Formats: sequence, C-alpha cells, structure tokens
Amino acid sequence: MRKYYKITPEGTKDFLFEECTAVNKVSKIMDDVFASKGYNQVFTPSMEFFDTFALKHSGISQEDMFILTDKKGRLMVLRPDSTLPIARMVATRLQSEPLPLRLSYNQILYRNNRSLAGRSNEVRQAGMELLGVSGKRADLELITAAIEAMQKVVPDFRIELGHAIFFRALVNKLPISDYQREEVRLSIESKNYSALNSILDELEQTDTVTALRKLPRLFGGEEVFEKAYPLFKGTEAEAALYYLKEMYEALSQIFMGDKLIVDLGLVQRNDYYSGIIFSGYVEGSGDAVLVGGRYDELLSEFQNPMPAAGFGINVHELANMLLKKSVVKNDMSIDILVHGEDGFEMDAINQARQLSMSGSRCEVSTFETQIDAVVYAKKKNIPRVYIVSETTNILDVDK
Repeated sequence: MRKYYKITPEGTKDFLFEECTAVNKVSKIMDDVFASKGYNQVFTPSMEFFDTFALKHSGISQEDMFILTDKKGRLMVLRPDSTLPIARMVATRLQSEPLPLRLSYNQILYRNNRSLAGRSNEVRQAGMELLGVSGKRADLELITAAIEAMQKVVPDFRIELGHAIFFRALVNKLPISDYQREEVRLSIESKNYSALNSILDELEQTDTVTALRKLPRLFGGEEVFEKAYPLFKGTEAEAALYYLKEMYEALSQIFMGDKLIVDLGLVQRNDYYSGIIFSGYVEGSGDAVLVGGRYDELLSEFQNPMPAAGFGINVHELANMLLKKSVVKNDMSIDILVHGEDGFEMDAINQARQLSMSGSRCEVSTFETQIDAVVYAKKKNIPRVYIVSETTNILDVDK
C-alpha cells in the first residue's frame, strides 16, 4: 500500500514560487560575492563513499548521515558536508594547482537530524574555501568576505568569534567518554548551563572543570579577554587568546558596535576545526546561518597536508528571512497571453517569441477558443491577450 506518496520525507519540503525566487536571489548574491574575490566555483557529487566522511574528527556521526549502497554493495552517503569532499578533490584532482587555492560552492547538504527541532535535513549551503595558506591575512580575507555576503542579504546580523582550542584544551583533560564529550559540547553550544553543570557535577572538581563551567559565559566585547587570561595563562591556549584579540581588534575597524562578539564558548558541530572559528546569527533564526573556521589538520587525512579555512552560509535560511520581511515577490508575472486561432498556432508561437525578445513576458495560450483564453487571463491577472488570426488583435483584459 502506498502510504507516503503524497507527502515529503521528514525534514524536507517543496519550494514554490516566491520561495524559489528567494533561494535563487540569495544564491546569486553569494555566487557574485565569491566570484568577485577570485574564488572558482566547484561542485562535488551528491553521493560520496562513506569513507570520505569516516574520519576521526569529521564531527559527523553515522546516525547523522543518509547511508545507502551502490550495486557493488559499497557504502555510500548523501553529501552531509561540503568541506570534506572539497578536501578530497584538492588532494586528488588539484594537486598540481598553485597555492593558495580559492574555491567556492553552492550545493545541497543532507543531514539526518535525529531531532529536527526546526532544522531541515536538506539544506542549500554556499561557501568559500581558502587552501594552502594560513595566518592573519588569510583569516581576515575569509571573515570579511563572509560579512560582505551576509550584509548584501540581511544587514541586521551578528558575528561571533572564537577559537577551537579553548574547548578542546579543556575537554581533552576530562576523564569522560566520547558520548559525554558530545553532551558537554552541545550544552556549551546552546548555553545550557543547567545541563552542563549536571554533567560536570559528576566529575572531580578540578581547575579544568571550573574553567569549563565558565567557558560558555565568556562572551561579549573586549572585556572577555581580561576575564579569560587567568584561565588560560601558561597553557597551550594562551597564544590563541592573543591571536583572537588581534583579530577582534582588526575586524572592529569595519564591523563596529555590538554586532561583533567574542565567544570563547563557541564550538562548531564539525570537529575538524583547529584554529579560529566564527558563526553568524540573524534575528528570528535559532541556529547559526553562517559557520566557518580554520581546519589546518584536515588535509592530512587525505595525505595532502596543507593549512586551510572556510565557511558555509545557509542559503535556505537567508531566503526565509527575505520572505518574512516581504522583500521578495514572485517576479514571474506574465504581461501578455498570445492566443492563436485555428490554423494560426505557429503564428502565435512566433508572435510570443518576438514579444519575449523585446522584453515582454509572454505565455502561449493552449485553449481552443478565444473566450477560454480571456477567462484564463483574468484568473491569472494577465493584463493583455493577443489574438492571432489573419490580423493580430489586442484585448485589454481589465476593460
């Protein structure tokens, strides 16, 4: 029995009219910004071998992937991430290209979210990857490009800056399982102090545990650095704190006010980030619409070590923001309906083609009679109907 033939799978949806217009608008803005920075667009397959994502620090569990098999019985997945396939591509097809490599993408990701909580399993993501170079200049290039792309769609947003080492340096010292580590990460990511304390209360109350309790509260402006110095002084994270402050001061020159936030408790879902990380948030959206950071160790997993960083922007979520603000309207309205009487069908098609070439939006009538064509035009709010026979008559539908 066909139970599901009229519905879409959980976490997916049909996109109609204005929704498609909004997605296309955001996609074009992203593509234009990336191209203007010298980034070459690439596409990776929607299906990849499972091995591409079965890395220690991929941060993507089997439960989060849509897994299938090919005709040889090999495990495959629907692409849950773009950075890993691009790393594979760089390590194989782009080995001879001069560095740095500037790549961009705009494609669908598939995540089998265990608890949707408003999240979609199918998301269009656009992003940039800068490979083969590290340092302040590279990080500033990426972050400012991300800011520019966001500004062109939704001017009102905030950027949070952090560093992967703060969470990692602390949590790696705790005697906890991988499952508990993920629970700690989720609690810090959501600023769920109660859940975090419940986990940490079960552990020996060391300096590390004390620092981890404070981590999600270390967000705000420049004052955060003063509060954090005592926690990380003399540790491997001290240099990262100085570097983050340097980046914050540089970005503050172009991104002023409370829109730029330091968040030492910022943790990304993907575990391959190793340096500076950043996220972007828009009012009205619970999750980050922009995620990015430095992942200098990832390419080693593909036997092609090099520094790298990148970011991804949720195109669907930004499109939703435009729709909520009524910024996007369906721009596919038709100006003219061209109806050909019997024997003049090809004349009507040629007439519509000529009108389209002159800039009009034309639809060719498929009705048998002129009356039916006019009735249809009224229903669709098409203002004029061209009747093509021995001569061409123009009817003003509004009159």
